[in-house]
Amino acid sequence: MSLALDSFPALVLNTDFRPLSYFPLSLWSWQNAVKAVFMGRVTVVSEYDCSIHSPSWEMRLPSVISLKDYVPLARRPAFTRFNVFLRDKFSCQYCGQRFPTESLTFDHVIPRSRGGRTRWDNVVTACEPCNLKKGNRLPRSTGVYPLRKPAEPAAYELQQNGRAFPPNFLHESWRDFLYWDTELESA
Repeated sequence: MSLALDSFPALVLNTDFRPLSYFPLSLWSWQNAVKAVFMGRVTVVSEYDCSIHSPSWEMRLPSVISLKDYVPLARRPAFTRFNVFLRDKFSCQYCGQRFPTESLTFDHVIPRSRGGRTRWDNVVTACEPCNLKKGNRLPRSTGVYPLRKPAEPAAYELQQNGRAFPPNFLHESWRDFLYWDTELESA
């Protein structure tokens, strides 16, 4: 086969046909998707126009699969740097500008040296210039306040925010399941 098979991931949906995760998008390699099909763990919802085959059989690669057993979503999101960025929509909470992940850091609103804790309600996304400007000081002494009060997000809020950041690769068969903010075609 001349096509690179790595470019055929399968979108993984829960039994309710919602993606397991929007950001990062729940994708399986074609190998894992095919294995799950043969093990009877998933239902193929949509396929690519690309096939794999052996001397005795042929199979189109799945582009969308649905789990047969429901996977409950986490009730509370993990407190990670990435989830803080996602909660804040990859925007500096001091200047409001959006940045790529590698240009972001997080800031303790109340610095740790002043008793601040590393928790959802004290950490915000910041760009490097704003983080340096605020430094190790309290907001009232710098006049630099977060645009939104930091708080622990609900899992659905992170999912909702993740929908606004489509991945680099978005196969047309996935669009009906991801609900990106695109205009629907009229019949």
